[in-house]
Amino acid sequence: MVESTTPLVRRSTERGIATLTLDSPHNRNALSARLRTELADGLAAALADDAVRAVLLTASGPAFCAGADLKEVAAERAGREPDPAAPGMPELFSAIMDADKPVVARLNGPARAGGIGLVAAADIAVAPEDATFAFTEVRIGVVPAIISVPVAARMHDRQLGRYFLTGETFDARAAAEAGLLTAAVPADRLHAYTEEILDGLRKGAPRALARTKALLSGPDGHKRASAFAEMGELSREFFGSDDAAEGREAFFAKRPPRWVL
Repeated sequence: MVESTTPLVRRSTERGIATLTLDSPHNRNALSARLRTELADGLAAALADDAVRAVLLTASGPAFCAGADLKEVAAERAGREPDPAAPGMPELFSAIMDADKPVVARLNGPARAGGIGLVAAADIAVAPEDATFAFTEVRIGVVPAIISVPVAARMHDRQLGRYFLTGETFDARAAAEAGLLTAAVPADRLHAYTEEILDGLRKGAPRALARTKALLSGPDGHKRASAFAEMGELSREFFGSDDAAEGREAFFAKRPPRWVL
């Protein structure tokens, strides 16, 4: 089957804001190798453009991002070679967190698992009140390892423990209270609310914005790289486990995994 050449990430720039739109609605904007590559390329282009003051990350379709592309994971576990040029999740999250321009995430709908990693990596994140979130990893036999690095830097410990361990769904208001989101707003106010934030960024001097973002990040760059490496090993261990294989099979068959009581 010939792969479509239609971009999975659309790019546009207006009044100093580079908008990157995840545009793979058929799989709920899952983080396939191709989407990760296009998103990383789009971000790099925006950061290299002196006319860009900030980056807006959003998505098309009913969901913001479903996390890892489980069909791609299953194919790789079955022997298909992964794309060696595609950035891994740690590289993608780090690119957003280390960007010298502010990154704003405007969610259009639900985020799951690795999709929440994108939300946490962004400097500012807003969502409609009806958006939902869930760390579903434990329910398919894996561990929310890599995303724990950006997410733990945002969410309060008690809520993080609850949602990581149970995999339960929580709404945008709970996400804002937990520190994951900057704000949860009515859907009909989402674009106007985001535009108010972007207008604030347009008023900032580029070098001052870059230095202020670095100040907010703190001196944790080396520690974060080490944490991503460690969590990457943990993630690979669990994605290669029998539990993960059972979890994926159950997910595609729309049945409970064998461990559900």
